[in-house]
Amino acid sequence: MRLLVLTLAAAMLAAVPAAAQSEAIVPFKVQVPNSVLSDLKQRLAQARFPDELSGSGWNYGTDLSYLRQLTAYWRDRYDWRAQERRLNDLPQFKTKIDGLDIHFVHWRSSVPGAMPLVMIHGWPGSFLEFVKISDLLVNPSRHGGSDADAFHVIAVSLPGYGFSDKPGAPGFSPERMGAVVATLMKRLGYERYGVQGGDWGSVVGRMAALNDASHVAGLHLNFCTAGAPPGTANATGGIPPAQLARVRERQAAMQNELAYFQIQSTKPQTLGYGLNDSPVGLAAWIVEKFRTWCDCGGDPERKFTKDELLNNVMLYWVTQTITSSTRIYFENRVAPPAARKVEVPVACAIFPKDILVSTEAWMSAQHNLVRWTEMPRGGHFAAMEEPELLAEDVRAFFRPLRRS
Repeated sequence: MRLLVLTLAAAMLAAVPAAAQSEAIVPFKVQVPNSVLSDLKQRLAQARFPDELSGSGWNYGTDLSYLRQLTAYWRDRYDWRAQERRLNDLPQFKTKIDGLDIHFVHWRSSVPGAMPLVMIHGWPGSFLEFVKISDLLVNPSRHGGSDADAFHVIAVSLPGYGFSDKPGAPGFSPERMGAVVATLMKRLGYERYGVQGGDWGSVVGRMAALNDASHVAGLHLNFCTAGAPPGTANATGGIPPAQLARVRERQAAMQNELAYFQIQSTKPQTLGYGLNDSPVGLAAWIVEKFRTWCDCGGDPERKFTKDELLNNVMLYWVTQTITSSTRIYFENRVAPPAARKVEVPVACAIFPKDILVSTEAWMSAQHNLVRWTEMPRGGHFAAMEEPELLAEDVRAFFRPLRRS
């Protein structure tokens, strides 16, 4: 019977014109082979940990004691198959854009007139960042909100990340990724949509807003990093002291946190050999960022469970996308996007422990900034750390843009 079904499906597909096949949107399910999981368990069991200086904690990098505990949990208690079943409860799809299969989750609201909203992750995140916040946006009335604020939420996996294909040639810049996002929204039948992003998602989202402005209703960012406009005689003039102090505090905090950025911008391939071969090395590289960039007082498990941390690491491991994911840093360095002002309405949600922040005046010089929200808490992974705060700001920003 299964062979008959597959044969009929193949025959039906063959009857569809090639152009239609190439634009098809097909359901997707996660199915990691047992051999991949067996290999992972063996690697975890044989992990060779480095030494550590006495009392160094996280000062030199990922803390050895914490990583040993996380690895033991990963090896002995973490259940990928249970996580996989939860993932397969999500409405996942793939479609081919710019030569690549692009993975996305499409949460449709039952509310008539719900607004389409594409949410874009960054590194070392994934579409998993938006699972917690999705129902707050799709079904606001379930959470004390109004159905008038409902969204259809599309969480896209960027090219080279997770279950999306990896680019096979240089040149897949954030601007090109922005075009992928715009094409996806058009293919889904959305003529007018909102964009939300943090980390690289803010850069890719900005490119979509610039190059697909006639269809983008507004751009909501939780990573706002514009610097002082070039050529300004007094770049800090008129800026509230508290905003300048926060910019300088975040810059100082990041002084010893930029090694990853330098290597991923220049030698991502060299880095990839170690991270793609060692699950413990991969976890150390990624989890350190979740710990350092969150508003968690140095304890990542105040904000993320072990399963949440490992789900994200697993997404990179089982797809072997850590190398392809880091190349966005290189591509952005060798071909930075031209400086243009974003004319669609823009909102900035400033979370106090994000890795870098800007000022309202600097953002306004490069964006049509209509909303500026200073959050009481939260860090870089806003949708995971503070989904309620982020959801409320997204609702408030897009409220007047729904019918304009």
